[in-house]
Amino acid sequence: MNDRDWMGRLTVGAAAVAWLGLIAPPPVMAQGTLRIAMTATDVPTTTGAPNNGFEGVRFMGFTAFDSLVLWDLSKADKAADIVPGLAESWQQDTTDRKKWVFKLRQGVKFHDGTPFNADAVVWNLDRTFKQDSKQFDAQGSAINRGRPTYIADNGYRKIDDSTVELTTTRPISYFPYVMTTIFFVSPAAFEKAGNWAEFAKAPSGTGPFKVANFKPRISVDLLKNADYWDKNRIPKVDKVVLFPMPEANTRIAALRSGQVDWIEVPPPDAIDGLKKADYAISINSYPQVWPWVLNQAKADSPFRDVKVRQALNYCVDRAGLVTLLSGTAEPSVGFFKKDDPRFGKPANAYTFDPAKAKALLAEAGYGPAKPVKAKIMISTSGSGQMLPLPMNEFLQQSMKQCGFDITFEVVEWGTMLVAFRAEPTAPQAATSDAMNISLVSSDVSMVVRWFFGENSTPKGSNWGHWKNPKFDELLLKMETAPSPAESSQHLAKMHEMLVDEAPWLWIVHDGNPRAMTKKVQGFVSAQSWFVDLTRVSLP
Repeated sequence: MNDRDWMGRLTVGAAAVAWLGLIAPPPVMAQGTLRIAMTATDVPTTTGAPNNGFEGVRFMGFTAFDSLVLWDLSKADKAADIVPGLAESWQQDTTDRKKWVFKLRQGVKFHDGTPFNADAVVWNLDRTFKQDSKQFDAQGSAINRGRPTYIADNGYRKIDDSTVELTTTRPISYFPYVMTTIFFVSPAAFEKAGNWAEFAKAPSGTGPFKVANFKPRISVDLLKNADYWDKNRIPKVDKVVLFPMPEANTRIAALRSGQVDWIEVPPPDAIDGLKKADYAISINSYPQVWPWVLNQAKADSPFRDVKVRQALNYCVDRAGLVTLLSGTAEPSVGFFKKDDPRFGKPANAYTFDPAKAKALLAEAGYGPAKPVKAKIMISTSGSGQMLPLPMNEFLQQSMKQCGFDITFEVVEWGTMLVAFRAEPTAPQAATSDAMNISLVSSDVSMVVRWFFGENSTPKGSNWGHWKNPKFDELLLKMETAPSPAESSQHLAKMHEMLVDEAPWLWIVHDGNPRAMTKKVQGFVSAQSWFVDLTRVSLP
């Protein structure tokens, strides 16, 4: 097992018409300008708490802002792991395992020239956790709290200008991993702006790019920060322009017409044509799972019955779906991939087996005269969502032969994210029995985030409200295990339960496809939800 699998490591030194560009001639761009078409329906929020899921974090988090802990995105041949960011090191207290001390990097400045220090860290944490603070940001707080940090109430303090202490709600060996999506902005810039709406127009972070020309629903510019603190990651391009384009054919048209240089998620049926036209196609494994999160809080949800959940998992033609996607995905039969040492040895090995699915449904009281009726909330596009409409239509047809009568509640990505932060019985869920939402599986903190019983929404991110006391008991043992071997054993047993109890429908893992022109050089398709745009160059 490698370093990233041992969470007890204590110290680390380290819409087509809506887009105006498609109905107007391409603008003349300055040399060194990289233009990217995202799948998002809007420009991610520019306040340092980006929305639009992890695509928002990818393009408006690690670009303009930094976190205490960053990801190493320099390699494509192995899973990304964490490295020092605005904190140059961290240490779990040996006498009180709830306490962590972070030593801050010295000499870092925000884009407005003011210093990054411990006071700025406390000010930014107050933004999320202290409702009576002047800088409290209701939207940003909801986003940050939706990615659990496990920071206790009043659980942070300044020790000196370059040191902060954070206290967690319980001893958590993987705490540095959950600090990767808390970004830091300039307190002075907020004071000058007066409120977050004004700050969003001219935000100030510490990242390798500076935000400019923020135009909601249209575009935003990221300008090279030549004074970035990490001299090895000063951007090679002068500017990046981000365009929200949720419709796949719109992105293809923009790429082919020369209006963008790079698109996220090209339609699978267009990939061969793009290759023949000399476009570069990037595909790589990364820690993503594309499931249905099954609603077990709704009183009449059929997915409260484990036999129905297992039957659903035996009624997915995963190979056919991968063929539909032109090989840009791989079958999923669990949260982790089957060759991952954390996968364990579950009793159920899900294949496309309609006969077995029907037998399980019969045991649960269903049959030809009584199909399983369920409504699934799906989105039109979004971060990691791949091609949700044709994919779910494929699943709908496949499942008919097993005895499932599936209907859809189709919403925009932002609407789904709001629903995902609410309880599954709240109005935002629109009486859905499941939600098709792409989620991250990068490390054990994500297992805890999605499945720990105490993390049920709206407190945490366990939207389906699945709860198993034995799983939770193992989880707490895993968090405080005295050795890597024991931690690994607990985690594998936990994953076996996730497969056999099937709180989710396991469908596919995305292959993270992108298409770009050959003039885009230096791109590394990291095994991560994130990318390092500082490495990219243009002729």
